[in-house]
Order: sequence, then structure tokens, then C-alpha cells
Amino acid sequence: MKKIVALTVCATMVLSSLVMTVDLSPIKISNIDVVSAASEAETTPAKESTPAKTTKPETKPTTKKETKTTTKPTTTKPTTTKTTTTKTTTTKPAASKTTTPAVKDAAKTETKTPAAVETVKNPYQDGVYVTYGDAYSKGTEGAKVTIKDGKVADVELLRTSPKLIDRDVRINYSGLWQAYEPMETSFRGKTREQAAEVDVVSGATRSSNGWKLAVDRAFARAQAEKPAGEVYFAGEHMGVDPAGKYMVFAKYDKTKLLGVKVYPLNEKGEAVEEAAMTPEQAKTVYLIASELLYRGTNAVAAKGLEADFKAAIQAFWDADQNAKINNVSKYVDGFYSAYGAARDKGVERADVYIRNGKLVDVKLYRLGSNLIDRGETAYAEVVKANAPMVAKLLANGSYIENYSDTDAISGATESSHSWNEAVERAFEKALKTPDGHKYFEGTFAGVDNRSQALVLADFHGDKVTKVTIHLFDKDGKLIKEENLTEGQKTTIATLSEGLIKKGNNLALIPGQEVVSAAAKAAFADALQNASKVQGNYKDGKFTAYGDAYDKGTNRADVTLRNGNIVGIDLFRVGVDLQDRGASAYADVVRAIPILESNYLLAVTRENAAEVDAVSGATSSSKAFSAAVDRAYKKAEIAESYKTAYANGIFAGTNADKSVYVMVTVEKNVPFKMEVFYLDANGKIKAADKLSADELFVKQEFETPTTGVMHKYAYRPAAFGDTDAVKALSGKVVDAVKVALEAAGR
Repeated sequence: MKKIVALTVCATMVLSSLVMTVDLSPIKISNIDVVSAASEAETTPAKESTPAKTTKPETKPTTKKETKTTTKPTTTKPTTTKTTTTKTTTTKPAASKTTTPAVKDAAKTETKTPAAVETVKNPYQDGVYVTYGDAYSKGTEGAKVTIKDGKVADVELLRTSPKLIDRDVRINYSGLWQAYEPMETSFRGKTREQAAEVDVVSGATRSSNGWKLAVDRAFARAQAEKPAGEVYFAGEHMGVDPAGKYMVFAKYDKTKLLGVKVYPLNEKGEAVEEAAMTPEQAKTVYLIASELLYRGTNAVAAKGLEADFKAAIQAFWDADQNAKINNVSKYVDGFYSAYGAARDKGVERADVYIRNGKLVDVKLYRLGSNLIDRGETAYAEVVKANAPMVAKLLANGSYIENYSDTDAISGATESSHSWNEAVERAFEKALKTPDGHKYFEGTFAGVDNRSQALVLADFHGDKVTKVTIHLFDKDGKLIKEENLTEGQKTTIATLSEGLIKKGNNLALIPGQEVVSAAAKAAFADALQNASKVQGNYKDGKFTAYGDAYDKGTNRADVTLRNGNIVGIDLFRVGVDLQDRGASAYADVVRAIPILESNYLLAVTRENAAEVDAVSGATSSSKAFSAAVDRAYKKAEIAESYKTAYANGIFAGTNADKSVYVMVTVEKNVPFKMEVFYLDANGKIKAADKLSADELFVKQEFETPTTGVMHKYAYRPAAFGDTDAVKALSGKVVDAVKVALEAAGR
């Protein structure tokens, strides 16, 4: 029968125009139109300010409203409690009215005297569940939901790109910028029924409903006993292959596949719509869609299209997993970072994204002996091997159950194997059910944040079995053993033995306090690098700025490892955003090395916020402090709350340094812009020296706008009736984009 159906599908499509969608309904065969990208309502809601702190503020309900419950009112006595839970049926959340951001009160209950104590078993299994709403060609909404005791204990809302990876908020529709926080707050603590009644946010209706659907599906997936006969979440589900070649939409009812759509992805990871496809692309996706509908993951590749079919099959598998109520992946979707095999000359690191138990994105790094990314300064063969290794890992599909070392790159064998090991360890961090061990097996490196000591620690059975300590010289290079003094050798031997026996409870050696403290800090770093628990921050260098003014701003380049500051460079930059160096104010020049040293001593984000301002440079000290905290914000893996922009004043300049702008952000949206023109010497032109065109463009940007957000804050574009004005406004727009990038996460 399947063969007859398949032949019917193919015959139908051959006789019709090249359509990229194949649909199989229970009764007849028909085509489903390719999805069009329905845009979110781009109105910006009026909303109370979102704090710029990184800790989530307590949100008080602004609207009180009773919600219906699906269980009978509970009855309580002073000594007797009746426990109730939610129903086990799978239901799509009911449509909710649109309101401005508000948090609903818990459902009101009545009290009656029960005849007897009754306990209803919680139908949901505790855990973390990542689910998605219905998909469309611009992406889909998702939710990472922590369910505990039948309620939402925590939630992170996702707005994905076509590659199904959470995207920066500022890239989204502007109406969404203010929707994340109130929706997340509304979901927390709710039962399934209560979550279905959460109000959507004005200006983000579609996404709000997508998030509600994702949360409901998380509860459905968490059910200990799934509804009989139901296999899929009814709707359209999206999948993307790891290499980002194809996007596949699979449409299901509760029991079976109904239709398939296939889109090629361009270099930006965006879906190529039907009208923009080349004839060759149209033919290819037609063949792929037919095979996927008929055979699913067993689709047979057309001759010469093996690579395309492999990618599309992986994308279909991804969509199918997202659609399944009983998704049995062993891993929690998300970002994870891990290290490979350490040695005294450095180590490899892999930063990966995992979805449905497979690798969907990866970045590889080669770190030096100080555990800081060497970038292009690494061994030439290792630098050359990076991109091919990434391509191999992604092309592999990396279904971890079948995972084995990706073939090493010639000339970089050691690094290739270490990268493989790092990827495997990242998957171990993602396990839903950890293996019970605290640390990985193997050798791990640690360095104190001032790069004075390197510790290599061997881990076996969650115990440190060996510690090797190396010291750095003033040039940041390891001191060879033969060049160590006898005193240094004795100190190292004592510290090595002590760290094995006592760990960081080891007391400092009298007279060798500096070396002892450095070794202990390096040992603590090694423990974190060996840990199977993912930290809160990404490792790497992050650049951020303090508040700007009409003479420039302050920049901080902060290098983080395990959330600790391991490198920092502070700069006073002018209106061209270039380092002023010794030409900056004398007090600022004097303050910079003092602040850099103090931030390194502070180590953590919390301590960095307490670093004192330097006398004579108070304003710049505060600006540097803001820049350091904003760098941490950029490094957050899971934001405590999502915002489009940080609050403050941010500077930008265009490519030829002829325009300088300041963008002021309040309530996490840009609302004010100031434009300055620079002369050939990089100085701000006086107002009476500006041309008519310059004045016109300046006035256009600086004229106050109605509403919360500035009219050129959302996807700004050049304007003008003449070529001169268009060119000039384009330069200002370029400067605005730089300022917005500085303000964004």
C-alpha cells in the first residue's frame, strides 16, 4: 500500500508545478503551501523599566485576576491537608486575552471540610524539558522548563533562529524585547492549567502564545504516563541539520506524519523561500520532500545528491524528535563547554550546543600554558586544522550514541584527539541523569588568575592522584625544571604533596605565601575545569563599554575563565573609539593600572563590583566598573532575564570616523540619540560649522519621538531625497549600529 501511495504522490507532483511541500492526509493527497514568514506585531508596548542588574527583581502582580482550576476546591483543617495536582490530559493552552505585561495571582481556592485525607499522585516527572511551539520559516519559540512537584520551578524562554539556536534578543521583533521577563515571571510557580491561562504580552501575541504552547508541551513530555495512542504534538515542527544546509518542517497529527516541507538555508542560516530558489534547488527539495514523506529517515538518496539527502534526513530526524511527546534523548539541550587532554604546553577546549542528543554547533580553541586562547598565534598546523575539524564534527551529525573520534587532521593529530575528547566531555555534562561522578577522568590544567602557577592534576575515581606544578617567569613563560632554584623545587614538592592530601585546605607555606596562594588558586581552577557541572559563564574575552559622553567613553576587555577574571585591559577611548593612551587625562592614565590590578585581585563579578574608585578619576572608575559588569553580562550562558540592551549611554562611530553618536538606553530600549560630526583631526565640529545637510540629518536623529523607543533604534536605515543626504544619513546609521552593538548582549 505504501508503494501505491508513494507513486501517487510522485505522479501528482510531476504533473504539477515544482512545489516544495508534500502532504499526506488520512483521506487524500494534496499539497501544503510553503510557509510564509508572518511577522510579529512590531508595536512597542509601554512597560515598566527592566532593572539593569543581573539578579532578577521580585515582580509584584499589577493585575489581580482569578483563574479557573481543573480540580475541585481543596478543603483544609488546621491539622489535615488535602493535596491536589493537575490533570494528566494533553491539551493545547487556551487562547488568552492580550494585556500589557502583568503577573497573575495563583488560583483562588475555597475551603470545605473533607470527609477524609486524600493524596493524589503527581503525574509529572521532575526534570528539565526543552520544547518548542509551532514552527515557521523565521524560526520558532521554545522553552527550557524545569518542572518540580508538578509546577514550573524555572523557565528560560527561547526565540530561535532558523538554525534552532536561541538568538540575541535585539535581533528579534521589537515587540518581543519587553515580553521575555513578564512571561517568564508569569510562568514560574504555575501548574500546567495555570500556565495555560497566563496572559500574553501586548505587541508579542504570537510569540507569547508560542511560549505558552512550548510550556504546555514540556508538561506533556514530563508525564510519567503518556496518553494512550498519542505519539506526536499535533502541529508543524522544525528541524535543522548540524551543518546548517537544510531546514525541514514536518506536520503531524497526534499519531502520524501528514506533510513535509524542505527549505535550503543560505550562508546566513536563513531559509530560502520558494520564490527565491534556483531551479536546481527547487528540483532538489522536491525530490527530498517526496522521499522524506514516504520513507522518513530511511529516505533513499537520489544519485549525485547524497550529501543533500544526508543533511535533509538529519534535519527531518531533528523535527521528528521535537515533535515526539516521548522524546528519549539522554541529554538536556543547551550550551556546554569542556576541555580535552591537558599538558604543560596547553590544552584544547570545545564550546558546543546540543539539541536532541546531537551536536548542532561547535567552536574549537587551542589554549596556551596560561589557559588563555592563543587564536592565530597557536601552532600553524593547529590553526589550519580548526575549521576542517569543525566541519567534520558537524557533518558527522554527532549522534553521540554512535560517536567515535572524528578523524584527526593531518599535522594536528594531538589537538584533534583532544578536541574530540572535549566534545565527548561536553556531552557528559549535558546528561539528564549524571553518572554519579563529580569529576572527569584524566589530566586537567589550572592556572591562577594572575598566571603565576600552572597545576596539572590527574583525576581518578573523583580523587586527585597526582599534582604537577609549574611556575611562570615574568615574561609569562614556564620556567624549565633545570632553571628552578633549589628553594623553588622544595616549595613545589611540598605544595604538590600537600594539594593531593589536603586540597585547598592546605595552609600557606611560611615565607612562600605568594607561590602557595598561586598554586592553591591554580589547583581550584583545575578542579573547576575537571568538574562535570557546567558553570554560569562562557570562557573567553568580552569587550564592553561604560557610559559615553561627548568626549568619548571607557572600554574594558575582560578575559574570563570559570567566571573568574584572568585578564583585563582598560582603555580610555576618544570620539573615534580609539585608545587615547598617554594623551588621555593624566588622572585616568594613572588610574588604569591601579584598577586593572584591583580587578585581577577581585577575581569574581561580585568582588569586581566592590572595587573602589581611584581618587581623581572617579567618573572613569565608575564607567570602568560598569564596563566590567557588562562584559560579564555578555558572557552569561543563561541570562537571569533577557533584554535587548543594557541601560546607559553608548557610543558609536562609522567606518571613516567622520560621525560620532551617543545612544541613550532606558527601560532596556534606546530612546534618545545625539549626533556629532568629526573633522579631519578627529575633533567634534562646532555647530556653526555644519552644512545644511549635516544639520538636517542631525535634527532628524535628535528630534524626540513618541513612544518608548527611538524611531531609528529598530533596524535603522538610511534616508534622504538627495544622494548627499542618503550618503550622510547612511554614515550616521552605521555609527548608530555600532552603538547598539555595544549596548547589546
